[in-house]
Amino acid sequence: MNRSELVAALADRAEVTRKDADAVLAAFAETVGEIVAKGDEKVTIPGFLTFERTHRAARTARNPQTGEPINIPAGYSVKVSAGSKLKEAAKGK
Repeated sequence: MNRSELVAALADRAEVTRKDADAVLAAFAETVGEIVAKGDEKVTIPGFLTFERTHRAARTARNPQTGEPINIPAGYSVKVSAGSKLKEAAKGK
C-alpha cells in the first residue's frame, strides 16, 4: 500500500475527505519526526507502534571490493517496534 492508497483508506474509514486525511497523515509524520529528532523521548501508540531514536557507536568496516578498512563514525538511528495488536494482526488472528 502506498501513501495515496493509505490516505484513501483512512478517508473512507474516518468518513472525512482525502485532503483532510492527507493533512492528518502529514502532521503525524512531521510530529513523530520532530520528537524522534530531539531524541529525549520515544513516541508510543499503545498496541501499535513505538518510535525511538537510538545511538550507534563508531565502528570499523571493510570495503567489500578492496578489503580496505573504513571508519564509520558514531551516529543515530531510528528503532521502530511493533506493538501487541499489530503483531497479532500480522499473525492473521
